[in-house]
Amino acid sequence: MEDAGTTGHPAPGGARRSLGWATRAVHAGQRPPRPDFTPTAMPIYPSSAFVYDDSATLDAVFGNEREGYVYTRYGNPTTRAFEEAIAALEGTEDAVAFGSGMAAVYAALLLDARAGDRIVAAPDVYGASYAIFANLAPSLGIETVFADFRDLGELERTVRDVRPTLLFCETISNPLMRVVDLAAVARIAAAADARVAVDNTFATPYLVNPARFGIDSVVHSATKYLGGHGDATGGAIATSKERAGRLRELNKMIGAVLGPFESWLILRGMTTLPLRMHQHSANAARVAAWLADRPGIAHVNYPGLDDLGSVAAIFNGNERGGMISFDIAEASQDDAFRFLEALDLALPATTLGDVWSVVLYPAMSSHRALPPERRREIGIGDGLIRLSVGLEDAEDVIADLDQALTTVAMYRQAVV
Repeated sequence: MEDAGTTGHPAPGGARRSLGWATRAVHAGQRPPRPDFTPTAMPIYPSSAFVYDDSATLDAVFGNEREGYVYTRYGNPTTRAFEEAIAALEGTEDAVAFGSGMAAVYAALLLDARAGDRIVAAPDVYGASYAIFANLAPSLGIETVFADFRDLGELERTVRDVRPTLLFCETISNPLMRVVDLAAVARIAAAADARVAVDNTFATPYLVNPARFGIDSVVHSATKYLGGHGDATGGAIATSKERAGRLRELNKMIGAVLGPFESWLILRGMTTLPLRMHQHSANAARVAAWLADRPGIAHVNYPGLDDLGSVAAIFNGNERGGMISFDIAEASQDDAFRFLEALDLALPATTLGDVWSVVLYPAMSSHRALPPERRREIGIGDGLIRLSVGLEDAEDVIADLDQALTTVAMYRQAVV
């Protein structure tokens, strides 16, 4: 079946050749003229490849001599918009997106460590990050030494003895909510000519901007607060322009890229980040204060409950985020499971930073890969619960926690 449809490209001699129906079905509407307008919202560019008017321009883009896009594994306009937003919020020259937060952690390792190098990492980091440094790094010929980043004397001695190329910690640690003096860590690293990567997922750029204190790589699981709605997985590293260039070349090889749909979802979520983080922080402060006074709770970990002293200077203001962890006194794993199953409002899910409240049992999920004795050494006992406080009314979250804790207490009494 044919009619007068054309490709838009003249045939030799100036005549236009009509196209078959199947050809028109394939090409019709796919490559309209470039618009002279600007949409108010960033569009999604789902294309895997991009074309240019001439081969010389395409060659210049391939050679990084001209800005542009050729293949989404190399770069994508929607993903680039997300990267520019991260850099703007973190106050860095550039940023690079990744398919997940763990891909970003791995890339931070590969950027600054090679076979024969050493890393100094905090022991109380997210369990999967700990596994990268404890298990994967040695297979690459990279040795990891763990040190308490809050004990600056110990950290300085360790760095002086180990001579690492990279230090890694979290702004607010997962799941014990320990806060690190980033300026002091950066000074210790600089004295040893080492780089510092900091996971800023819990704090977000709303609370803390690590680059202000000399941190080289600011790592995010964008799945969490940046996206904020539990519907996209992604990661990012905010850093200098030169280091971002090296990360992009690395990601061209390993292919841990963030897709345009996920980029768009997270970028959209970031527009409400200040509003959400303000409310997360306000709710968490109320919940943490309630937990601290409730019988049956051995300890509550929340930066807003502690006198952080000079370390408080890393925060942009007086808010301390939406993450809490707490120990149910003398709880077993069965008690922890009973608590999770008794919740009506908070969701027992392996994530955080969503608009709804989410609880997690670190011994079962985030830190499952760590041997029990190692978990206990770090401070993760059988009764530790991690809570990401959502945007619900704080009174409703408190009521849900209260009835679940009461259920655990009543069961204990019944079996005694």
